[in-house]
Amino acid sequence: MSPRGVAIPDIRQRLFAAAEQVLAREGPAALTSRAITGEANCAKGMLHAHFAGLDEFVAELVLDRFARTARQAGELRGLAGRATVAENLVAVALALLTSAGPTVAGLAVTRPGASLLIRQALEAGAPGFATIQGSIADYLDAEQCLGRLTEGTDTPAVALALVGTVHHLLMTAPAAAPDARAQAERLVAVLLGVPRPRA
Repeated sequence: MSPRGVAIPDIRQRLFAAAEQVLAREGPAALTSRAITGEANCAKGMLHAHFAGLDEFVAELVLDRFARTARQAGELRGLAGRATVAENLVAVALALLTSAGPTVAGLAVTRPGASLLIRQALEAGAPGFATIQGSIADYLDAEQCLGRLTEGTDTPAVALALVGTVHHLLMTAPAAAPDARAQAERLVAVLLGVPRPRA
């Protein structure tokens, strides 16, 4: 337990990671301020010192994970010409599938206050699925210019299909769904019309 008055570095990320641990182990019903701070091994009031309440905390957790993935997607264009197009897209799809996994994404949907805060933040310009989709389309355009993607490929449609399918998986994937990598590889192979990479 951290001593009173001593600053904890990266407390937000520590609380976010703790919440994900609670969700993975016990499910959404167990997610309380006390459970999160207990998992993070910090003072019980720490969450409320940094967030207005649990809804704001959940919204910020989801937005933080979206922003992390958006940063990774933003680096895609610099990867044009490296590895394979399929490998690069699988990496982004995996980042999306694992950054705010089904439990976290589903939790936001069941908390109307958190959903509203997320929607307002996205409308105000916070990076989300639209940002990621734009970065993927830009990357595919760069690959097309290099001749590594068929000239007639509808890159905005491929980006939309990739992000839209991942969003669907995040919202609906049951606990027994196939592993994330297998899903991402199958999806990318279909979108690019290439053989699925072998394990």
